Amino acid sequence: MEMLTTMITPYKADGSVDYDTADKYVDFYFESGIDGIFAICQSSEIFYLSLEERVELNRRVYARAKALERKNGRKFVVVSSGHVSDTLEDQARELCAVWESGTDALILITNRLDINNEGDDVWIENCKALIKRLPEDAKLGLYECPYPYKRLVTPRILDFCLSTGRFYYMKDTCCDARTMATRCEQLKGSHFKLLNANCQTLLESMRSGAQGYCGIMCNFHPRLYAWLGKNYESADADKVQALLGSLGFTEVGLPYPLSAKYHMSLCGIETENIARNRRSDEMTDYVRSCVSQMKLLTDSFENRLYSEV
Repeated sequence: MEMLTTMITPYKADGSVDYDTADKYVDFYFESGIDGIFAICQSSEIFYLSLEERVELNRRVYARAKALERKNGRKFVVVSSGHVSDTLEDQARELCAVWESGTDALILITNRLDINNEGDDVWIENCKALIKRLPEDAKLGLYECPYPYKRLVTPRILDFCLSTGRFYYMKDTCCDARTMATRCEQLKGSHFKLLNANCQTLLESMRSGAQGYCGIMCNFHPRLYAWLGKNYESADADKVQALLGSLGFTEVGLPYPLSAKYHMSLCGIETENIARNRRSDEMTDYVRSCVSQMKLLTDSFENRLYSEV
């Protein structure tokens, strides 16, 4: 199993990107035992970052992750997106800049390939055109990003992607275990991995063929995801799943990514209460209390699990 976190973007007090703190986030993720990072994704506020900021953030994340990988002899994957433009020409320019800054795979946002949601024919033709503009050695992936609208992958699109031989990752956001099981059956025998972004269906999806997790909640309790990825067939896995599924509802109940940045501060990585897609005053005392309670609970659960290893 591969358990990946979504990268959040820290800022300095003046609102500029805090790349040094981003390095500390990478260290935190690595030390938690998860397998990698989805860099410059929606959690990174990519629709609010300039191309220069997206590329530099990705460069720092990739360089730090690979330094940790070499030093510790443990694989730590970085996959990256970052294309937000409407035209294929501009998207290709963005993705090529990201590729040059370093990544293990370029992740294509599905709604960018069918801006007006016109259908599979349009999506496939646009994907063909975009791929031609990307480096031939670039491994590719898909991300069903919810913004500005969620463009779910159809069986026909999945077949097309399989036929190219170039796709290796899919961040699945359908949130439906039955659909994921069908997709996993379609992908069986290929190197194309389905990673579930929905924690409520995570354990069920892994037991039916999904190959891991790529989502928001790894920012809060990555050690639990690391444990579940290695022990999803164990007796305690259902209890861990129940905890993760319950806490996962804070994705929409609390002002993410501000909530995740506050959690980083609780973990000793001082982070400004700033996001470009949320107001800072959304981080109320109520939200701080909720995040603190969540950390107290998951710390206790993690300590018990890891003491039994």
